[in-house]
Amino acid sequence: MEPVNSTLVAEAGDVHWLRADVALAAAARRQAGQLARSLGLPEEQVARVELCVTEMATNVLKYAHDGSMALRVVRTRGRAAVECLSLDSGPGISNLQHALLDGTSASGSLGIGMGTIARMADTSGVHSLPGRGTVVQARFWADSGIPAPVPGPLDAGGLTRPLGGEQTCGDTWAVRTADGPDALMLMMCDGLGHGPLAAQAGDRARNAFRDSRSAAPAAVLQDVHLALRATRGAAVAIALVEPAAQRVQLSGAGNIAALVATPNGRTGLPSLPGIAGVQLPRPRTFEAVLPPGAALVMHSDGLSDRWKPTDFPGLFAHDSSLVAAQIFSQAAVRRDDAGIVVAVHRQP
Repeated sequence: MEPVNSTLVAEAGDVHWLRADVALAAAARRQAGQLARSLGLPEEQVARVELCVTEMATNVLKYAHDGSMALRVVRTRGRAAVECLSLDSGPGISNLQHALLDGTSASGSLGIGMGTIARMADTSGVHSLPGRGTVVQARFWADSGIPAPVPGPLDAGGLTRPLGGEQTCGDTWAVRTADGPDALMLMMCDGLGHGPLAAQAGDRARNAFRDSRSAAPAAVLQDVHLALRATRGAAVAIALVEPAAQRVQLSGAGNIAALVATPNGRTGLPSLPGIAGVQLPRPRTFEAVLPPGAALVMHSDGLSDRWKPTDFPGLFAHDSSLVAAQIFSQAAVRRDDAGIVVAVHRQP
C-alpha cells in the first residue's frame, strides 16, 4: 500500500548556532540578514529581521544567566521562512503577560520589547519557565504578501545542534505526509559517532525516508536500513501520527527516545536494539494514544531522557519549533550531537 500524495512537509537543515558573548548581537544581525537576503526578502523586511534578532540577542546578554541563538531557514509545504530562536537558561520571566505588552522594554535595550517583536514578525511565540529559562521565536516568511501557512491538526518541527567544535551534525529529522486524513510520518535519526561520517549517514537516512513509498513505519524503517548499508549506520525511529484516529505508531532501532507527552505525563514508545544499516532486528511496531493537546516527541541521546512534560506548563499550546526548542534548551547535553523532532496534536 502506497501513501496518498506523499510529500515532504519539513526537514532538518543548516542551523547557525551562536553562543552568548559580547559579539552576539552583531553576529546574529549579520547572519539573520544574510539568511533573509538569500530568500529574496525585500530590504524593508530584512531590516525587520535584523531589528528583531538584535533585540532578542540584547535580552539574552543583559538578563539571562547563559544562552544562545539558533538561526535557520525553515521550509514547510513549499514555503520558506527565516526563523530566529533565542534560548536561555534563566532566570525566566516572572510576568510574561506584562513583558509581551507592545513598547515594554527592559532598561537599556532598544526599547521595542517582545511585544513589538511579535508585531514585526509574521509569526512568533515565547515560553518562559520562571527560574529555568525562556525561548523566544520569530519567523519571517518569504513572499510576505501571502498569508502564513495555517497549521492543521498536526504541527511538526524539530531542531539539531552539532557537538561543540564540529561543523556538521549527525542527527537529523524529517516529516512527510502519510496515508490518512492529516496524517504525518516522522523520522528521527542519530548517525553513529559525530562529524562528517555521521552526517553522511544522516543525509542518506533522510533521503531514503523522503523517497520511501512505504505506508507503515516498519516498512519505512526497512527502506532506511537498506539505504544505510554503505555507511557506519544510525539509530533510527519512524513514527506514523494519525490525528483522526488519535494514535501514533512507531518502529525504531537503536537509542532514540520516543514518547507521547501530555500536560499530565508521558507514555514511552520503545525502539529495539540494533543499528540501521548494520544490524536491524525484525522490526516491531508499538502504538500509543495521541489525544488532542498531546505531542509526540522523539530525540537522540544528545538530550537527557529525564525531562517531564509536567515541568513545562503551557508548552504544548505553542508552535512545534518552539516546543522543540524549549525541551532542547532544558534537556540537551554537550557530549554529543543533539536532535529532536516534535508533532503537536492541536486542540480542535
